[in-house]
Amino acid sequence: MATVFNARSWLFAPGDSERKMEKATASSADVVIFDLEDAVAEAEKPKARTLVANFLKANAQHRARLWVRINPIQGPHALADLAAVMPGAPAGIMFPKPRGRADAELLDHYLSAFEAAFGLEAGSTKVMLLATEEPSSMLAIGSYAGLPRVVAMSWGAEDLATALGASDNRGDCGGYDFTYELARSLCLVGSAAAGIAAIETIHGDFKDEAGLRRRATAMRRAGWRGMLAIHPAQVDVINECFSPSAEEIAHAQEIVDVFAANPGAGTIGHKGAMLDRPHLVRAQALLALVNRK
Repeated sequence: MATVFNARSWLFAPGDSERKMEKATASSADVVIFDLEDAVAEAEKPKARTLVANFLKANAQHRARLWVRINPIQGPHALADLAAVMPGAPAGIMFPKPRGRADAELLDHYLSAFEAAFGLEAGSTKVMLLATEEPSSMLAIGSYAGLPRVVAMSWGAEDLATALGASDNRGDCGGYDFTYELARSLCLVGSAAAGIAAIETIHGDFKDEAGLRRRATAMRRAGWRGMLAIHPAQVDVINECFSPSAEEIAHAQEIVDVFAANPGAGTIGHKGAMLDRPHLVRAQALLALVNRK
């Protein structure tokens, strides 16, 4: 599905703040996620559900980019979250802490029932998995191929650290420790195996534009298709870094043209380099990304 779903920036907004939801919606984020999970205290969850439901109904013109992060399906809030927000027809659901394919399949059944109940098109509600927040999630990350609705996968280090009993998830040099880098790598590989978009996790310091730019650039080079954001100030940087440059587009077109001019060739010498089929496939994928609306 990564070939048909393209979103670079995924901006969180707490579901208990109408002002912050308005600010996020007014941003240039490709996807805005109203958070009913970590950003909302336990006692405030009923109020947040109502705020998000009302906001969705009042902002139908933006609905194609408005998503909701529900609470984990193994907890007491997920069904109440869905019952509240599905009448507002969110474009998608961010699904935290899935323990494996069975949880994602159960969510699909719930969404199908709510779509039918509220007169929504069957299968229209997309899903992103936050696929590394539990130890069992890490072990199941390759199990999601072929699931309906699932268009993207991201990862997180904080909940995983808590589940593992760690006091911190950072190494001496400031980067993530090995286990969390493993979670990042498994998410990228699991996304590719499932044919969905890999979305990098947040850059926690929203004032660190230079660090965000370095990280986003490196992640796109590695194969990630977008990145989560916690502040509107991060959105434009993420959109820029995950958009191919004019030079990249021209180079990709050149590779495609060279192979088109040499049909049947497996390898082609071009400007001092040997090009083979993987070069062609990457060039075609980049051009498809650019041409996608």
